[in-house]
Amino acid sequence: MPHTAILGATGTIGSCLAQRLVSQGNQVLLVGRDVAKLQDLATSLQQPWLVTDLQNSDSLQTDLKQACEEHGPLDALVCCVGSILLKAAHLTSDEEFQDVIATNLFTAFATVRAGTRLLRQRGGSIVLFASAAAEIGIPNHEAIAAAKGGVISLARSAAATYAPQNVRVNVISPGLIRTELTRRIWDNSTAATASLKMHALGRFGEPEQVASLAEWLIQPENNWTTGQVIGVDGGLGHLLPRA
Repeated sequence: MPHTAILGATGTIGSCLAQRLVSQGNQVLLVGRDVAKLQDLATSLQQPWLVTDLQNSDSLQTDLKQACEEHGPLDALVCCVGSILLKAAHLTSDEEFQDVIATNLFTAFATVRAGTRLLRQRGGSIVLFASAAAEIGIPNHEAIAAAKGGVISLARSAAATYAPQNVRVNVISPGLIRTELTRRIWDNSTAATASLKMHALGRFGEPEQVASLAEWLIQPENNWTTGQVIGVDGGLGHLLPRA
């Protein structure tokens, strides 16, 4: 069973994935920056945890390497770190844009950089997260679309680079999922109605639906899938809006 590091483990999707994996007997390394939340989750799941700077690839690599020495080698890394900024470009400050890039794109790059160095000897899986907003033009998503578009390109290039070492890199591209991060959208009747109309299936996604795909991607028996961007988006990324 795979030993998986979940970066952003205390988020809604990260914790959901951790619970799924542990319930099936998998070992999980819970990675994040909030000590209190990590401790609570680690205590609940009886799994090791690691506090590190997810935006510092050198620190991340060093800390993950040390964790592997203590808890065993990794088979997979899943980067669930992300943020949302819904603003038109002319209203977005340089600082806001840089924060979106750092939180979404640089953490994905740091995961790939650290993860491939740890996985090259044994092979394994890396799963990153993009967004349907990176694949279809949605108003007021310029910053997040740019960051998540970068994640998609990063993953495809890395998948090609590390395929000879049997390291697989794939991307999950969600629509609007009911998480704490998106609560201000789905918990607001006006915003929720507008968003629902953009999803062809006419409903929001649930964290379990995303976590189940991440779980599938890291399983060794599914080791012929790499370089893919898989939408869990109710049709948002490729279908016309609901009539």
